[in-house]
Amino acid sequence: MEKILGDFELPYHPDLLVGLDTRDDAGVFKISEEIALIQTMDFFTPMVDDPYVFGQVAAANAINDVYAMGGKPLLAMNLVCFPQCADLYVLKEILRGGLDKIKEAGALLVGGHTVDDNEPKYGLSVTGIVHPDKIIGNSGAKPGDILFLTKPLGNGVIATAIKADMVSKEAYEEAVYWMTMLNKEACEAMIEAEVHAATDITGFGLIGHLYEMASGSDVKVEIYSSKVGFMQETLDHARMGLIPGGAYTNRDYLIDKVNINPGVDSIVADLLFSPETAGGLLIAVSEEKAEKLVKGLKNRKCAFFEIGKVTGSGYDKIEILL
Repeated sequence: MEKILGDFELPYHPDLLVGLDTRDDAGVFKISEEIALIQTMDFFTPMVDDPYVFGQVAAANAINDVYAMGGKPLLAMNLVCFPQCADLYVLKEILRGGLDKIKEAGALLVGGHTVDDNEPKYGLSVTGIVHPDKIIGNSGAKPGDILFLTKPLGNGVIATAIKADMVSKEAYEEAVYWMTMLNKEACEAMIEAEVHAATDITGFGLIGHLYEMASGSDVKVEIYSSKVGFMQETLDHARMGLIPGGAYTNRDYLIDKVNINPGVDSIVADLLFSPETAGGLLIAVSEEKAEKLVKGLKNRKCAFFEIGKVTGSGYDKIEILL
């Protein structure tokens, strides 16, 4: 979107609280002193064969943008591309999977739109709400903050292995577990801890979203590659070359924005750039509130990894350490 818009001057509106300038997970518009609307959308092609699971994953991926802003999902609309000649049972299962995730989020499905297309695609447009003073954007990280990640990485690699019919049943089921998981519980924990910034990890990969956080917050950050969690079989498949092409696209774009220290495993480094689907929350929280965040995540049985810290003010290259 940034490349397409170029230098276009966008109109200013005082009630637009989050727009395009910070490349955040969603737009936020203030409608009263107590309520701001969160607006987002996402859709993509299948990464698994099971249409019901695909519907769940795509819906979770879109809904999680609202949780990344500290908000509550309210309304959803289906976005569907589907071949007119294909089996409508498949479409029914995709929509059923999406609806189940919408219900789980406590939101309402209020419509949608379908287009005849050669390749199936599915996702949602989602509207949420948040208090105008309690928005958690991606540009509020502060020096001294601790960085947490609430899901392991690797579903891009596992999806590639699935297409090659090389993934085990156990690894497939784990990837599906993480991809269909809403970030609702982790969102509640980060609200309680009054975190400074958050974003969810999706197609731009961990480093891409960390770059947006660091540059938007104008801070220096470092991450510890050995502390990042990975789904089972991710490293094995990656070492066999089953890394999605998007990882290299992301790396080529971001390579001048990082400093990969000697000793960091080259495959692990590649995976930090790899696209994720419905990934976890990347959270920046003060050192004083970190324990409260950890307690909240543990109480909700959420996974978490302490992966780095904000080392100072003034954006500079992201340091990737061992």
